[in-house]
This record gives sequence, C-alpha cells and structure tokens, in this order.
Amino acid sequence: MKRNAHDLPRLLAELNPHAELAQRHLWLIHLIEWVRAAHPSTEGAVERVRLFLDALDADPDAAARLQLWWLQFIDQVDITTLLADFGFAPRTAFFSELTERLRYKLLPSTPETIDASELFSIALNEEFDVRWLQALDEPLLQRLALALSPAGSPGASFWQHALLGAITYCAGQILSTGFAPELRLRMSEEIRDEKPFHALIHDVESLRVEVLHGLRTTDRLEQAEARLRERLDACRAAVGTVYTHFAAEGISVGLVFRLRQLRTRIVRVRQLLDCLLSTRPELDAARLLAGFVSVGRDRRSLRALYDANSSLLAAKITERSAETGEHYITRTPREYLDMVRRAAGGGLVMSFTTLFKLALHVLALSAFWGGFLAGINYAISFVLIQLLHFTVATKQPAMTAPAIAAKLKDLERGNAVEEFVDEVANLTRSQVAAVLGNVLVVFPAALGLSLLVARLWGSPPLDPIHALQTLDSLSLLGPSLLFAAFTGVLLYASSILGGWVENWFVLRRMDSAIRYNPRITRLLGEKRALRWSGFLRQNISGLTSNIALGFMLGLTPAIAGFFGLGLEVRHVTLSSGQIGVASATLGLQVLHLPAFWWAAAMLPFNGALNVLVSFLLAFRTALRAHNVSGVERSRIYAGIRHRLRVRPLSFFLPSGTR
Repeated sequence: MKRNAHDLPRLLAELNPHAELAQRHLWLIHLIEWVRAAHPSTEGAVERVRLFLDALDADPDAAARLQLWWLQFIDQVDITTLLADFGFAPRTAFFSELTERLRYKLLPSTPETIDASELFSIALNEEFDVRWLQALDEPLLQRLALALSPAGSPGASFWQHALLGAITYCAGQILSTGFAPELRLRMSEEIRDEKPFHALIHDVESLRVEVLHGLRTTDRLEQAEARLRERLDACRAAVGTVYTHFAAEGISVGLVFRLRQLRTRIVRVRQLLDCLLSTRPELDAARLLAGFVSVGRDRRSLRALYDANSSLLAAKITERSAETGEHYITRTPREYLDMVRRAAGGGLVMSFTTLFKLALHVLALSAFWGGFLAGINYAISFVLIQLLHFTVATKQPAMTAPAIAAKLKDLERGNAVEEFVDEVANLTRSQVAAVLGNVLVVFPAALGLSLLVARLWGSPPLDPIHALQTLDSLSLLGPSLLFAAFTGVLLYASSILGGWVENWFVLRRMDSAIRYNPRITRLLGEKRALRWSGFLRQNISGLTSNIALGFMLGLTPAIAGFFGLGLEVRHVTLSSGQIGVASATLGLQVLHLPAFWWAAAMLPFNGALNVLVSFLLAFRTALRAHNVSGVERSRIYAGIRHRLRVRPLSFFLPSGTR
C-alpha cells in the first residue's frame, strides 16, 4: 500500500506499546513502508525520517510511547539472530539451504515472531531500503538513537551488549565449523600445527571483559581487539589452505558451501567489531543494517546460492576438459592429418553402430527397451572409439571450449587477441576435419556393410518403406534442426557429467582405494589392482561421458515419447550412417529422390548445430569457472572478421598446406 506524508499522524496515533506482539511489529512495518513510499528518491526517504523525528519532538506523549515500544521490543525480540545468524544457513549443508530458500520463496512469513531476522526480512526487503539507509546522515541517526533510548534509560547500553553477544555466537559457529574433521583434515599440516581456532573463544571473552569493565585502560582494550583480529586473520588463512587441497584432490559442493559460510562468518565478526568499537556507532549501525538488506535479498535467491557455490566445482570439472581439449586442437599439418585419420576410424566404428541400431527394429521391442538397447549399442561404440584412440567429432566441442576459454584470461596482453583468433581458427579447422573424417567414412562404410548384409542374407537391413521413412525423418524440411540443437545439449550434458564423476572419483580417492584396499587386492591381485587404478584415474571422465551420452541418445526419444513430446536426436555421424543404410536398400534410384537430397542437405546443418550448441554451452560454463568477465567482445569479433578477410583458408586448412 502506497503511503503519503499525511499518514504520519495516523501512524503516531496507532503506536501502542501495549498491543499484541504482531500488532507492534506491524506498526514498525507500516512505518518503514511510509518511509519507503518516497521511492525512488532517497532524499525524500531521508526527509520522511526527519519528519517522523520532528513529529516526536512536537508530541511528548508519542515520544514516550515510542520509548516504551522500544523497551518492549528489545525485551521480547532476540536481536542476536539478526546480528549473528542473518544470512547464514541454519544447517551447514548445501541441499538443506536449498530447501530453506525454497521455503522462503513459497511460504509466507509472519510478523508474530521473536526472531529479529525473520522480522527484518519482512520489514526491509527491497533494494531501495539499502539506498535510503545509507543516505541517513550522522546527526539524524543520533536523533533517532536518542528518541529510542535517551541517555540513562534501560535501553541505552542494549546495542553494546547485543553486539558482544552476537560476536560470541559467531565465534562459536566458526569454532564448530573449523573443528569439523572434513575441513580440518584438508587444511595444510603447518596450519593444523598452529591451531588457529583453539584460542578464538578465549580472545572473544578477553574482549568482552575489556569492553564491559570500566576500570580497564584503553591500551588493554586495543590490545584485546588486535589479538582477536589477528586470530580471525589466522582462521581465514587456515580456510584458504582448504581451497588449495580442493585444487589437487577434487571439490565437494557441500564442503565449498561450508567454507563460504565459515569465511562469511569471519567477515561478520569483523563487521560487528567495527560497530562495537566505532567512534560513530550510529552511522556504522545504519551501514550494517543496510548491508543486511542486501544479504537478505541474496538469502532468498536460488541463483545466488548456485552461483556462489558452483563456480569452484565448475572450475574443477572444466579443468580436466581443458587439458583433454588441447589434444583435439590441431595446429600443424601433421596434427591435422592425424585428426582426419582418427575421425575416419571413429566413422568406421559408427557405421557398425548404425547397422546394429537399425537391426534392433527387427526385434519390435517396446519404446523403452528399444531405447535401452540402442543406448547400450551407442555406449559400447563410444567407449570402443575412446579405447582405440579414434574420435567422434561431436564429442570434441565440450572438451575444446574450456581450453579456448582459458586463453581469455590473458586477453589484455598486446598480441593476445591475435593469438586467440589463431586458436579459434585452429579449433574451427579441427572441427571441420573431424566432422568430414566421420561423415565421409561412415556413409560409404554403412552403405558397404548394408550391401554385404544383403548379399549374405538375401535382404538389406531396411525394407524400402522403412528406408524412405528414414530419409524423410532426416530431412531438412522437418524438425531436424531443432533435434540437432537438442542433441548438442545432450553432448554438453554428458561432458559435464563426465567431469563431475571424475571430480567425485578423485575427491573420494577411489584410485587409492582400488590400489590398496585389501578386499580389492585379494580379488584382483596387487599388479592388476595397480593397473586398474591407473587406468580408471586416467579414463574415468571419458568412460562416464561416453556411456552417459550413449544412453542419452538411446533413451531420450523413448522418455520424450512417454510424455507425448515427440523429441528425437540427430547426431550427424549417426544420421550419415542411416542415409548410407537407406541408400543401400533403394539403390541408385535414391539419387532421383528429393527425400535423399533433403536428408543430405541436412547434414551440414546437423553437424554445425551439434558442434555449436555443445561448444557454446561448455564455453559459457568455462568462462564462469575461470572467472572471466567483461571480455571486450568487439575486439575479438573484429579480429575474427579481419582473419576471414585476409586468410579465410586458415579456418579450414593448416599452415603449410595452403
């Protein structure tokens, strides 16, 4: 409800310190709404606060009721929950916090509460509140403090005691988290020997004594403050060593979440210290509350939770992909020819895959079991291609994107843009070589295998009706463009899953368990266990992503069909093989069929969409993982356009062959 300046007398009249708890809190909410009604003018909001104080000066009865209201407020409401716990998860677990934020979004809150943090979330929850709180000047804030608690009143020392209590509670939470074994054992050995968390509570209690004991000297108070701040710095340094462990040994979203909570609590104690020992306490208190408004908005945001806790995991997932992706970028004629050779090998394997996939139609299985067997067929083929060191073109973009994104971190160097354009050209050339190697081999190989089957068994794998249906389904005129783009999403998802499983494998030290666990070594033998641990450590990401992609390609149409979506997959290599099998059935007359040419016309679009969608999604993830932002895209685009004008063939052929 929009409140105007004429609502002030009504607000003062409604101020009743003896009302029910909810009614007293509703009065506070209405007062803040009245101040906020000046939006978007912060000067107007400040002027309304001044008008409120002027009205109190002119009405002693209202001023007395406000002071009694304030005494009731601080007597019944727990302010420590706001100062010490606001913005923190009640349970230090990522998924518990996710559930809690969903509750905040879906369920309403009530002002009938003694929890100051819940009341704060209802009363001050808009971005404008940050601005007008920060705009309040010191004289006005001092007037407001005196209006609530005149010197000598029972509430005058409330703020000091509340801050000390909040610091103690925060220190207890820091100590509890710092002593948790899953974090303590990941700290460096040197830090564990220094025991930075052990004396934290002692330092807090020393500060409390110095603040509250009037006979102590200023020097002793300053020394107690300095010791506590040094202790907090030591605790924060200890937390930093855990991130170093993550870089080498894998990342857990849950542990990252707990670390961020711990570091933020350390910052909160420093903020509370600043307010407690400030020479301008009213001004610092207003700044602290303004900061709480921003914290509260983030506290309700699911996206903020995801962004804050997933960047490190994304970095770890893309790190391995960047290392692998370097092997898929060709820079010399020799590497280019090697890529064509490996892509040709992948195309040959995929020709058998296509034939087996079409053979499954003979079994006339239900949609799910047909998709499941197709997934097994794809997964076996992709794994075989990996083990034979061949390549499938569409698997590369999700691997090469992190390698390209890593180059953007050094874009400020003089020749960095030119070097980046070189990498783009190298990548484009590599993708073209891989796609051509796959397609130019899988089509004739699938055609030849189909003719061989027809000669040995008397009939081709597809009858003429199904051959025509296959060509029609792959036509450029149908929804194949959408399906090809969706397949790019599946390619990206499989690579992310592969990186996540590798991170889990390293985090749980599964390679060490396979190598040394007594039960496993008895089963496999020490030498075989050693080989298996090394093999899985090197290949777990590729195996996972290939198997996942196989089942995604096989089961997605069946699952989508269950929901009536009619969603299909269009993998360029498989589509080329299917055209080859259909052509074997129809013979040379297929060249006279428009359906054949529309299906063939779809292939370049199919390959481009598979590659581009997968690459762009992986590239975006890698940019966030590497904390690359604010890239001058215009410089990059200009560099690419210049290269296209000057050396267009560099995007298709390696240097030395042009």
